[in-house]
Amino acid sequence: MRRFLIDTDTASDDAVAIVMALRHPGVHVEALTIVAGNVGLEQAVQNALYVVELCGEQTPVYVGAAKPLMRPLEMATEVHGEDGMGDCGMLLHGRAPAEGRGADVIVDTILASPGEITVVALGPLTNLATAYLRAPEIADAVQRVVVMGGTGLHGPGNVSAMAEFNFWADAEAAAIVTASGMPLEYVGWDISITSAVVTQDRFHEREAIGTPLAVFARDVSQVVRHFAMSIGLEGDDLPDPIAMAHALDPSVATMVSSPVEVMVGDGPQRGAMSVDQIGITGLPGNVDIVTHYPSDHFFSMLFHALR
Repeated sequence: MRRFLIDTDTASDDAVAIVMALRHPGVHVEALTIVAGNVGLEQAVQNALYVVELCGEQTPVYVGAAKPLMRPLEMATEVHGEDGMGDCGMLLHGRAPAEGRGADVIVDTILASPGEITVVALGPLTNLATAYLRAPEIADAVQRVVVMGGTGLHGPGNVSAMAEFNFWADAEAAAIVTASGMPLEYVGWDISITSAVVTQDRFHEREAIGTPLAVFARDVSQVVRHFAMSIGLEGDDLPDPIAMAHALDPSVATMVSSPVEVMVGDGPQRGAMSVDQIGITGLPGNVDIVTHYPSDHFFSMLFHALR
C-alpha cells in the first residue's frame, strides 16, 4: 500500500483528483493539507472536507497557509466559481478540520516514515516550501514529490504568457521547492491541455457512467468548462487529475530531467520556469518534467475512479 499526502487548494479539478486518490485501491491517503489559492483558505478546507465525506472516508484535513509567503493572495474564482466547486449549490460549510497545521503535518508525516511518503501538490507550494524551510531534511526523507505546476518545456502559461497559476500565485514558494533537492516531478499545464481536455465525446462518456461521483465531477466543472471554452479549448481541462494520474501510475509517462529555476519578482517573468534544455549551465537536472502522458490512459483511470 503506497502512502500519499495531498497538498491542495481544493477547487473543482482538485476535488476530482482527490477522488482518484481516495478511490485507488493501492493507495492510502495519510492526510490532506490545505493552502489558499484557487479560493480562500476556509473555503478550500470546507471543499476538501466535503470530498472526503462524499467518498465515505475519514482522511484528516489540516489547515495550512492562508496566503503566499511574500505577497497578497490572488485567487482564481473566475475560473472555478465563487465557492471553487462550480457554484452548484453544494453544502460546503459546517465541517471541522483536524487539529494541526499543514506545514507541520507535512514535516511530521515525512520524517516519521522516511522513504515512504509521496507528496502530491496540487496548489501553490506555500505549505511545502514552509515545511522545507522548517525542516530541510525532508528533502532526503520524502519518496516522491509530484507537483501540478509550471508550463513544462514550452508553455504556454494560463495566467500570464509565461506562467501557470500555481507557480505564479506563490512564485517564491515555487522557487524554494524547485531548488530544495527534493525528488521533484512536475506535471505542467501543457500536459493538461494536450492530454486531459474533456471534449464533448469525453463529456458524454462520463455522463454514461451515471454514478454520484460522475455527476459530482460534472457539476463541479461547469464554471471552469465555460471558462476553458472561452479561451479556445474544446472543453474543461483537468490539470490536477492528470497530475494525480501520474502520481498513481508514472509508468506510462515520458519525462526528461532538466535543470529548472522558477522566476520571482513582479514582472512578466513572475512564476515562469527557466528550463535548461541543452545543458548550457552545466548543472544537473533537479526536476523530472513530464513531457507526455497518454490521454486514453488518463481518462481510463479517471472514469474507473468515478464508477
